[in-house]
Amino acid sequence: MDHGIVGGKVSIPHSRPYMVYIRDTQTHAACGGFLVRKDFVMTAAHCKKDHLMVYLGVNDTNHLPKGIEVDAFPHEGFANMAGDDIMLLKLKTPATLNKMVNIIALPDTNKEEISTNCMAMGWGSQKYNKESLSRVLKEVNLTLLDSENCARPHTLCTKAEAGPAQGDSGGPLICGNEAVGIVSSYITNDFTIYLTMYTKISHYLPWIHKTMNGFL
Repeated sequence: MDHGIVGGKVSIPHSRPYMVYIRDTQTHAACGGFLVRKDFVMTAAHCKKDHLMVYLGVNDTNHLPKGIEVDAFPHEGFANMAGDDIMLLKLKTPATLNKMVNIIALPDTNKEEISTNCMAMGWGSQKYNKESLSRVLKEVNLTLLDSENCARPHTLCTKAEAGPAQGDSGGPLICGNEAVGIVSSYITNDFTIYLTMYTKISHYLPWIHKTMNGFL
């Protein structure tokens, strides 16, 4: 899935200041991401491209601010969408935090209980299996499934008629006030109900801290 939000609603402009628009400057392939430190953005490993640029404080993608170049650090275990779909992007120019640009908290531990009332957001397609990208940020409320109903280990899942679609990859799954997942992929059997899979961030906390702490 290189996949905006199906269903849901338009976000209040700049109400999600951690959201980051990611685009390859050559192919214009786009993903979502989120700011986790003033110099790091988190996204999906399958969003890795050769000429990535990140844009902070975006509402409308037709009016982008100056982009920031990044160094990409995909998880070493990622291959062919089989898991480990997580990547950190080191900003070559750290963000200036303000009302429109800010960080989102990550879980403290892998044992932390996760709220089932969640939200996903992005600038991706507004219809499944059809490119109809949203210019403005959209969001949708979702309910987290029990872990035993999810597709693979170290993954969180939601199942609904609405949710992330093409262009939303790499965006956050927000539960409570924390980013607990990363939009990774979805599957459907009948093209009406979609099972969306998210990389479970808490499982990767040691890798996250090791990667980011190398740049303190």
